[in-house]
Parts: sequence; structure tokens; C-alpha cells
Amino acid sequence: MKKLFGVLFVSGLVALSAVAHSDDEIKARIAPVGSSCMSGDECAAAPAPAVAAGPKSGKDVYGSFCTTCHGAGVMGAPKFGDAADWSARAGKGLDTLYTHAINGFNAMPAKGMCAACSDDEIKGAVDYMVENSK
Repeated sequence: MKKLFGVLFVSGLVALSAVAHSDDEIKARIAPVGSSCMSGDECAAAPAPAVAAGPKSGKDVYGSFCTTCHGAGVMGAPKFGDAADWSARAGKGLDTLYTHAINGFNAMPAKGMCAACSDDEIKGAVDYMVENSK
């Protein structure tokens, strides 16, 4: 008898809670989160965001990719601005630094995870780090 009363009581609460909400509230709660825009729709007329033209500067590449590891010295990466960290590496020559930066070296992945960067952009980032770490 207690189980039957419990089931009926819960059923009644569920029924009352459904009645307590207006149709507008229910529609708002189950409405789609986003919308799609098809070619030819008015919303499709918005221009695409501008893409940067030309190569990225060494400073831009450093700020977007290199700073993650070289800013804090993660896993032995030479810290930006620390002459002691860079002196031994710079002593091997820029060509060696370029090769390591482009192809990867020890814990550093190839191109520092900037797969879209050209070799010249990576070289620019290396030059930027070396120049600012003297």
C-alpha cells in the first residue's frame, strides 16, 4: 500500500510540474541552441573575416607559438630574454638553430607546432628570440 501511494504521489507531482509551465516556457527550453546559414540566405551575405596577407613576423610567430615553452623554459627550452640560456645554443651558429627549430630537436616538435608556418617564418622567430636574448 505504501508503494502504491508513493507511486501515485510522485506521478501527481510530475503531472503538476508539467502543468505549472506555460507553452512558451517549454518552447524556449527545448528550442535549438544555434542556427545554420545556407548559401543564399540573408545571413550568408556577411563577409568572411580577413586573413592576414603575407608572412608573419618573427615576433608574431613567437607570440603565437614559441612563447608557450620559451617563455617559461618548459622541458629545457631556452627562456626568451635569458642570455645564459641562449649563449651555448647561439654559439653553434644560426644555421644549427634554424635546423633544430624547423625539424625539431629533443623535446621541441618540428616548427614548434606551427605546421602552417613557412621555414622563413620559423627562422624569423629564431632571429627574434636570439636578438632579444643577448
